[in-house]
Amino acid sequence: MFNKYIKLVIAGAIFIWAVFQFVEGNIMNGISLLLLAGIFVLFYFKNEFILLAFLQLRKQNFAGASKWLSYIKNPSSALIKKQEGYYNFLQGIMVSQTNITQAEKYFKKALSLGLNMNHDVAMAKLQLAGIAMTKRRKREATLLMNEAKKLDTQNMLADQIKMLKDQLKKI
Repeated sequence: MFNKYIKLVIAGAIFIWAVFQFVEGNIMNGISLLLLAGIFVLFYFKNEFILLAFLQLRKQNFAGASKWLSYIKNPSSALIKKQEGYYNFLQGIMVSQTNITQAEKYFKKALSLGLNMNHDVAMAKLQLAGIAMTKRRKREATLLMNEAKKLDTQNMLADQIKMLKDQLKKI
């Protein structure tokens, strides 16, 4: 995996090579090189290992997702801010199965770094509400659950929110 700035330098060098190919009259080579440079620019904004981890998570393969995430050695230097938020979000999902205190730290860091989609923010807040509920912090859990409900405009998390509310009444 390359550093985020190295990806841009490689894309710039390939772009210059593509311009040189256009000047020489090799139009197809130039177009191919522009597409190759576009791939490096895409991987600057969307990290390849995070994408592969999301694909593994979609298959419910937690071991595979954590394997892909383990390839990112230093997230602060390899990822842009939003990607680092998603890295922490995915790490929180992985760790929430075993260590809820560590998962809480990951989810809070993901929310502080920022997530692109409201659904992801709602999911992180719902996870934090569940963690707060297990730690007997009812007020915090209620507040986070209400925020998650506001962010979930398509009612994709309605069942989970209802289940957490029912469990919260038992506390």
